[in-house]
Amino acid sequence: MALVLTGSGVSNGIAIGEAHVLQRDQLEISEYALPSHLIEEEVARFRAALAAAKQRLEEVRHHIPSYAPPEIASFIETHLLMLEDSTLAQAPEEIIRRRGCNAEWALKLQRDTLVTVFEDMNDPYLRTRRDDVDHVVTSIQRLLLTAPSRHDMAPERPMQGQILVADDLTPADTVLMQHQGFAAFVTESGGPTSHTAILARSLRIPAIVSIHHARRYLRDGDLIIIDGQRGVVLASPDDYSLDYYRARQREEKRRHAQLNKLRNLPAITRDGVSIKLQGNVELPDDIDALRQAGAEGVGLFRTEYLFMNRAQPPDEQEQFEVYARIVRRLRGQPLTIRTLDLGADKQVDGGRQDTPVTTNPALGLRAIRLCLREPGVFLPQLRAILRASAHGPVRMMIPMLSNAQELAQVVMLVDQTRRELSAVGQRFDPDMPIGGMIEVPAAALGADILARNLDFLSIGTNDLIQYTLAIDRVDDEVSYLYDPLNPGVLALIHMTIAAGERAGIPVAMCGEMAGDPRFTRLLLGLGLTEFSMHPSMLPEVKYIISRSHLGRLRERVARFMAEINDTAIADFVEQVNQLD
Repeated sequence: MALVLTGSGVSNGIAIGEAHVLQRDQLEISEYALPSHLIEEEVARFRAALAAAKQRLEEVRHHIPSYAPPEIASFIETHLLMLEDSTLAQAPEEIIRRRGCNAEWALKLQRDTLVTVFEDMNDPYLRTRRDDVDHVVTSIQRLLLTAPSRHDMAPERPMQGQILVADDLTPADTVLMQHQGFAAFVTESGGPTSHTAILARSLRIPAIVSIHHARRYLRDGDLIIIDGQRGVVLASPDDYSLDYYRARQREEKRRHAQLNKLRNLPAITRDGVSIKLQGNVELPDDIDALRQAGAEGVGLFRTEYLFMNRAQPPDEQEQFEVYARIVRRLRGQPLTIRTLDLGADKQVDGGRQDTPVTTNPALGLRAIRLCLREPGVFLPQLRAILRASAHGPVRMMIPMLSNAQELAQVVMLVDQTRRELSAVGQRFDPDMPIGGMIEVPAAALGADILARNLDFLSIGTNDLIQYTLAIDRVDDEVSYLYDPLNPGVLALIHMTIAAGERAGIPVAMCGEMAGDPRFTRLLLGLGLTEFSMHPSMLPEVKYIISRSHLGRLRERVARFMAEINDTAIADFVEQVNQLD
């Protein structure tokens, strides 16, 4: 009988092959004191490990395939930049000299300091950036301890078609893994928004993360099946399972051939309705991947990355130059800029330093709440966004709105900024659209009021789901409760879309649910006509749209929502997805 393991599927696809289990002991870091005459020698040892880690990443960069999406190189660049950043390159040296301790311990102390910052962040996407700190630090620690680095995965036998099973993988590992011919990977830790998960989706490598103790149950050489969509691993499958999944593999190959034909075509349903597909980006370099995927602009640009890893926040001019550069690269396609989504708990160097620790920072001073409290940070961003609007279509989006009073304050500040720019002859679009993110249940319940005073709405499902269900989706203890198909969640999505229709304004979705092909037809049936997602998911969603009849979907979903049944939702979605 087959052994079934379940985790979080982060990259769709089917893989069948032998398991290659990467067994690696946890690093044990201990502190020991050094005599004063050996301190500088220890600093030199740390610098040598740092240089070696950089060299290994440079080698990985050379293995990136030419056809790979641009963001893959940018992820490797991110780790290289972290190795050069003073928080990792210089701070450990200061600790070595101040405490008189060994390099491994100094690096551990600095790692703990940095990770604490990321763990306190509200945004699940930002919180998983702590993985990057861990990956970079571990690569240095292994060199300091003279242990084999995971970048030295030089196989003794061909890896073509095998499935890698490991504790965790860095983006660099993922690139090397594909170079060596692995067909898929399974990890015991990690999350759906980690850089490694994003890379897997970009490279179309089936991947499942967060299968705890996978290396305890899977043995080297076992025949296993990976179902990246459902997050299922089957070990020692029977003939029936093998036949079923081989048939699904053949079907996927046919569908991918069709996806390539749709890349540069508009997303139009069978009954002739155009659906707008845009992309979520965080760095200017992501625009290349966006355009290659055939997106119709940027539905979400996360601006908080401009504020990270620096002593002072970026000024108006620096922000303007970044926004204007993206606008020009989009060549007439719209750019939706989300205003700063940081919080009192997210002290990214340039943030507020006098903020008390809150009991539950996810419910504290964050996003638009913080921006309204700190106009010295918010106003320069408003000026930069408005100035950028003179160079092409720009929309401004307000995160975590919860009531009309917050919106009124934002509008007042925008009007004030417009007057100031006009007074000095600064060009801007006086009609730049202003939208709000629906992430708080109260905002969805009051969407009619917000819609009357906004130009568009965008549903941020990541936060909306976890706030509605009162769970933290990156907490392993309760993440199983994170359910986009919960009746309460669907009701809030439905009423938000309906509010937009009544007000005559567009409603988009920019959360992960928008980029999940399992939910595309359900969302179409609920009335959603604008999706924004990671660029790698655009072709698959476009394919589903091209095979869907919007009128029939809306009729079926309307009937179902009128008699919604908690236990029947998954079955209904499965039935809708099987329609021709």
